[in-house]
Amino acid sequence: MKRSILPYLIGLVIIPVWSCGHIGSIKDLKDAENRILQQKDGSILLILDKAACYSDADNPSNNTADWNIVISRPGRFKVWLSSATKDTSDLNYANSVRISLLDDRLEVNPACDKIVRNSSDVHYPYFRADSYMGSIYVSEPGEYNIQLISEKVIAKNAESHNTSRVDDTKLMSVILTPSTR
Repeated sequence: MKRSILPYLIGLVIIPVWSCGHIGSIKDLKDAENRILQQKDGSILLILDKAACYSDADNPSNNTADWNIVISRPGRFKVWLSSATKDTSDLNYANSVRISLLDDRLEVNPACDKIVRNSSDVHYPYFRADSYMGSIYVSEPGEYNIQLISEKVIAKNAESHNTSRVDDTKLMSVILTPSTR
């Protein structure tokens, strides 16, 4: 009788241990879907539509976008802010834009540093304008949170309430490109 119970007891111990390991890996896969991975060329593209956005109705200059990024090749990155604009001489940001990653914080009034002609990211009457924000250094590979604060960050639910508002400049993305010597 003791021999017939032993396989059942082993099964009762092994199955829960095995299933807990699999539940954890399913959770990890879900979390991985929300992470932005570094591309093969070392760049990281952070599209505003894929960010967790928070709107502050009382003070829009505190509107925030957050991304979780995975950096596999650390180093110094140039940070660019990409906007869709109708006026290539003035982006019309009312306040400075702030970007934070680790202990680095960049704060800049965006300007049209580079106009990208024939960009598939925007459609007429808009042009794509990239603004150089500065550079940041990441010393180790890993997962990090990057935060952008600007009045041009509009949460999707807030945007649907303001459909009548036409804007000359729209924030599209943040681009991190590896610096080369």
